[in-house]
Amino acid sequence: MRIFFAGPTEMFASFWRNRSLIFQMSRREAIGRYKGSFIGLAWSFFNPLLMLAIYTFVFSVVFQSRWGEGGDQGKVAFAVILFVGIIVHGLLAESVNRAPDLILSNPGYVKKIVFPLEILPWVTFFSALFHASVSLVVLFIFQILCDRPIPVTAILFPIVLLPLVFFSMGFAWFLAALGVYFRDVSQITNIFTTVLMYMSAVFFPISALPREFQSWLHLNPLAVIIEQSRDVLIFGEIPDVWQWGRMFMLSMLLASFGFAWFQKTRKGFADVL
Repeated sequence: MRIFFAGPTEMFASFWRNRSLIFQMSRREAIGRYKGSFIGLAWSFFNPLLMLAIYTFVFSVVFQSRWGEGGDQGKVAFAVILFVGIIVHGLLAESVNRAPDLILSNPGYVKKIVFPLEILPWVTFFSALFHASVSLVVLFIFQILCDRPIPVTAILFPIVLLPLVFFSMGFAWFLAALGVYFRDVSQITNIFTTVLMYMSAVFFPISALPREFQSWLHLNPLAVIIEQSRDVLIFGEIPDVWQWGRMFMLSMLLASFGFAWFQKTRKGFADVL
């Protein structure tokens, strides 16, 4: 019987060993979503474009919203800033929401002893990352068309996003294993990610809250990552290094725990399915 060492080193080693398979499956996953549709993969571009157009109309024309006090008060500023939050939240939400059914929907892989089940959350994440990247391209094009400069700090966005990668993977590994034994988990995660959207400063800046609540919201890693994403993508500001470091360490701990939990519980998957 094969014994799995589920330490952080094995977490990275597993990814590196199976990197080719992960990228092949991720590609198939991203393309397969639009299989059979008339315009195919082009929907990945038109969907975020349509949503950004709706946000711009609703918030700049209907509600005439403004982002905080003394912030960016341009006509489309609110929609652009909001869209960044939607992109970041959506990346985590898709990984988390799909995680509980990953093993349940792939029982054939469970019976293949040599198949590395731990890569399935990576496949889901990279598929979500592909769509987030397309949305980011739409955002940049929209900014250029609206004569809004893209700051140089935008190159830091992948670094800002790094803690979110491991937060997403930690949750995904944990929920993928838990979902095998408790089938109600998928319903809970949908509620959780919806609540998280409203509790992570997607629709408002943290500074808009009363001071006594701001410190509490800074304990939410997603809220911090969204704020830092806006700093580098919209406002041209360097993110707080200490905050980023704290988020990265927390994300690594969560990812290590989730991976260890998955590897510990996977031996019972075949008995339950």
